[in-house]
Amino acid sequence: MMMRRVAPPASGEEAGTTTTTTTTMPEWLEALLSTRFFLSCGAHPASPRNECNMFCLDCPSPAFCYYCRSHRHQAHRVIQIRRSSYHDVVRVTEVEDVLDISGVQTYVINSAKVLFLNERPQPRGAGAAAGKAAASPYNCEICGRALLDPFRFCSLGCKVLYHH
Repeated sequence: MMMRRVAPPASGEEAGTTTTTTTTMPEWLEALLSTRFFLSCGAHPASPRNECNMFCLDCPSPAFCYYCRSHRHQAHRVIQIRRSSYHDVVRVTEVEDVLDISGVQTYVINSAKVLFLNERPQPRGAGAAAGKAAASPYNCEICGRALLDPFRFCSLGCKVLYHH
């Protein structure tokens, strides 16, 4: 799985700047961030594609599978959660119209612009990538994770913690 960083916002909308507008979090956001995805669906245990990687923005249901979407969430706004390096990500195109994602580091994975849902641990001095990251002057304002561009947060979860 190829992963590359995405350039920071254009000048005039720099990620590191602070705005005076108050960010309101949608009711479903905290549930999204605390949901466990990729478990087998209890309603469709023998079906292929039964991993619970869908999340409904319109009703308070737990994660669900492809088949549950067809039966129970057909007319609802649903986002699909994906995995990158064992961490949950969501495509920017699926959330940018319903959520303020400004200031959150984005990446391109398999030709799609994504962002991480929750903080990812970053052990200091681990691996070749840590050398580049350690040299970065940009860090997540919540967890301190090194960022490769002038964004403020490494994930949606860190942005939510900042605004609480």
